[in-house]
Amino acid sequence: MSPPVAPPGWSRWLVPPAALSVHLSIGQAYAWSVFKPPLESALGLSGTQSALPFQLGIVMLGLSAAFGGTLVERNGPRWAMTVALVCFSSGFLLAALGAATEQYWLIVLGYGFVGGIGLGIGYISPVSTLIKWFPDRPGMATGIAIMGFGGGALIASPWSARMLDSFGTGSSGIALAFLVHGLSYAVFMLLGVVLVRVPPGAARTAGRAPDAAGSIRVPARAAVRTPQFWCLWIVLCTNVTAGIGILEKAAPMITDFFADTSAPVSATAAAGFVALLSAANMAGRIGWSSTSDLIGRKNVYRVYLGAGALMYALIALFGDDSKPLFVLCALVILSFYGGGFATIPAYLKDLFGTYQVGAIHGRLLTAWSTAGILGPLIVNWIADRQEAAGRHGSSLYGLSFTVMIGLLVVGFAANELVRPVHPRHHVPVRPAPEEAADAGAVPPQQAGPA
Repeated sequence: MSPPVAPPGWSRWLVPPAALSVHLSIGQAYAWSVFKPPLESALGLSGTQSALPFQLGIVMLGLSAAFGGTLVERNGPRWAMTVALVCFSSGFLLAALGAATEQYWLIVLGYGFVGGIGLGIGYISPVSTLIKWFPDRPGMATGIAIMGFGGGALIASPWSARMLDSFGTGSSGIALAFLVHGLSYAVFMLLGVVLVRVPPGAARTAGRAPDAAGSIRVPARAAVRTPQFWCLWIVLCTNVTAGIGILEKAAPMITDFFADTSAPVSATAAAGFVALLSAANMAGRIGWSSTSDLIGRKNVYRVYLGAGALMYALIALFGDDSKPLFVLCALVILSFYGGGFATIPAYLKDLFGTYQVGAIHGRLLTAWSTAGILGPLIVNWIADRQEAAGRHGSSLYGLSFTVMIGLLVVGFAANELVRPVHPRHHVPVRPAPEEAADAGAVPPQQAGPA
């Protein structure tokens, strides 16, 4: 499939809606918890088993983004969005068959493995295209799209709950809900496939034209051998670990923190807290990434990691004394969590150029897969051990918060180590064939210092 080139007069503002149609769809992954209790009841699963499709989906997101990033760059955004549509929707259809026949392995295979591939390819599908359309505001552009992934759950959670109320929470009701999801998301994602375009000249000059960022042109294979890539891998991993540690256990955490006070948190209030965190996650993706266009990528990550450590310290020291302080600090941490996802593509563009930024971004998302395991593991494992030792309330989380502060400090140090990429990793700029024919033999330009 050839990348669709924008005709003369095409508005670049049609590309963010195309990206949003994909990201709002695959953002349903954050609403998986709606299906956990019905699945546990209908199929006799444990909590660990019912979480498996989501966990596998996040792992496959990172792996498919890493291994498919080069194909996305080579074949263009329309191809990538089509693959994401087919895999994500097919995953729901397989899960529907699994629920209908009460074969849980089909749900894991469908939603987790096949759907997870759709998550990864869909997540990176618009990144390099948006950066090429918005070289003046790359943080804002990628923030708009990636905001959709954070906000997808705000749509999917009530929608899924309403369907389960209507269809029932038995295996047949779950199957019907999965079926409706698969078909509906296929139609919605198709809008992105139809709308997306690459800038004029982008397909013709792929791998030859000067990069929009200047002389910085680092291929993906070279990028992963640079210290800058691994510093950013640590930065993303620590930031995501810190955010997902709260997000995954938000409702029981706020309940535990104030269980021994005169004003305990009800289940309804805890659910409202989770919704607020989702809103902060989404707002941070567009707000902080747009801010990075003004103050720079390194500076905004200093805020994420430095202020994030401070927020964790405030919760650990004073969180159980003040609900407003606890909620405010958690919201700020989740805004940093979302902002970190949205800002990283622009940071990669600054360091490596737009040449193969989608492929590089895909490889970097393995940090997300790692953090998706680390964050919940740290918080839950320590809380379980503290509870077994007879502790309760906020004391269940003190040690895990200290660990998170340490991780954020490590991430802060890694961010400080980021420097421009050495020119030896750049590829030379070669003229397009028609330009070479017009100009005669032109020696290739050597890329200058980053």
